Amino acid sequence: MILKRFYDEPLAHASYLIGCPGAGEAIVVDPNRDLSQYIEAAAAEGMRIAGVTETHIHADYASGSLELAERTGATLYLSDEGDADWKYAFADRPFVRLVKNGDEIRVGMVRLEVLHTPGHTPEHLSFLVTDEATDDLPFCALTGDFIFVGDVGRPDLLERAAGIVGAMDQGARSLFRSIQKFKQLPESLLLWPGHGAGSPCGKSLGGVPASTLAYELRSNWALKITDEDRFVEDVLAGQPAPPTYYKEMKRLNKVGAAPVGSLGAPPRLGGLQMLDLLERGETIVDARSIPEAQAGSPVGTLNIPLGKSFSSWSGWLLPYDRPIYILASSEDDAAKVKRSLALIGLDDVPAWFGSDALSAYVERFGSLVATPQMSVDQFLPSSDEFTVLDVRNPSETALGAIPNALNIPLGHLESRIDEVPQDKPLVIHCAGGTRSSMAISLLRRHGIEDTVNLVGGYSAYQKSLRAAKDRSEFLAPLGGEG
Repeated sequence: MILKRFYDEPLAHASYLIGCPGAGEAIVVDPNRDLSQYIEAAAAEGMRIAGVTETHIHADYASGSLELAERTGATLYLSDEGDADWKYAFADRPFVRLVKNGDEIRVGMVRLEVLHTPGHTPEHLSFLVTDEATDDLPFCALTGDFIFVGDVGRPDLLERAAGIVGAMDQGARSLFRSIQKFKQLPESLLLWPGHGAGSPCGKSLGGVPASTLAYELRSNWALKITDEDRFVEDVLAGQPAPPTYYKEMKRLNKVGAAPVGSLGAPPRLGGLQMLDLLERGETIVDARSIPEAQAGSPVGTLNIPLGKSFSSWSGWLLPYDRPIYILASSEDDAAKVKRSLALIGLDDVPAWFGSDALSAYVERFGSLVATPQMSVDQFLPSSDEFTVLDVRNPSETALGAIPNALNIPLGHLESRIDEVPQDKPLVIHCAGGTRSSMAISLLRRHGIEDTVNLVGGYSAYQKSLRAAKDRSEFLAPLGGEG
């Protein structure tokens, strides 16, 4: 038997290929839309993809299951658990087989037993994997968004992201009962979850790729709780804010994402065409690094730096109903942006622009617009002269904030833009500087230009306060500064 894990770092998403070399067949579990990685991996092992399945209707990325099954001629196994609201709209396709708790999926001598593990979502499945060529007992489980390393899947998304009132408590109780059943399985089971550290699908996911049931029973906070009411309280507390695009992903994955096509860079257009698009108010994402964007950007572009959090912030900040153009440092970066956008269902990406677009902007307007920077030492003596806009999440501000700061999380800034006062210059900050830079570019798109970035963000502010406190405590026994 072969088990291969694929991990997309920006999405913190894991998918799997399980194969039986003797039969020349494999099944892919929870694929994203970058299909070539699965097709090439199976071919390299001399296998064909005979099956495709997924643990649930995903909210954080666009599923590649439907397209992968269509492209390879595989059988697509989909959950038939949950009520009518959690059925796949494309379940009537001839190559789809619906499965329920206790059903089996086979690829050669490899058997996947279907377990219904609701809680994160009502239709959620896990798969017990047995290599019958070596043993008749399961050796691992693919747990999707059910059990993670050190955590469990959050049961609040249906209410907080999709607006289904009352779903949190019901989901938490279903999750508790699913865990109690799962705890009865052999402790030797190796667990392969669907997400790793950094995913918003839980609150404290571990950074290692796999675990065992024995280890999780001893270390995972959620598996150690035996009282249902306490579990409900604890699992719902402290969950991070769900990105707004999750609701769109649920819809897209329920109806089935359209074929994505090429994930390479879109066509490159000349710089003057970018100026025309800016005048029309079109969406142009500046994927250059924070230092590059802060050194000088075209007004009207939205800076989302290409990196680990690019997909998540693109889902928060970019529109699903309008085309998205790319400003990038290279064709390779443009291709990475196109792929990242496709993984969350943002497919309307007609073109990209390079350095000549920046030159065209300078020629027409005289210069790019730099982001003014202010150190904490400059800010503290004159803080009353500014309005402080804190774009961190409420879970962060609850642990400390600059006095009198206005808190609007970056993900909600555009929808709450009318709440931003403009009677004073704005000092924008986040924890360290990435989100504040994005926020400033967003504010400029809305004509709010009197902005300053607080260098180092709240971390630098805290450090400065601690240094002042330490200095004061040191000088006190000496009778002051004299």
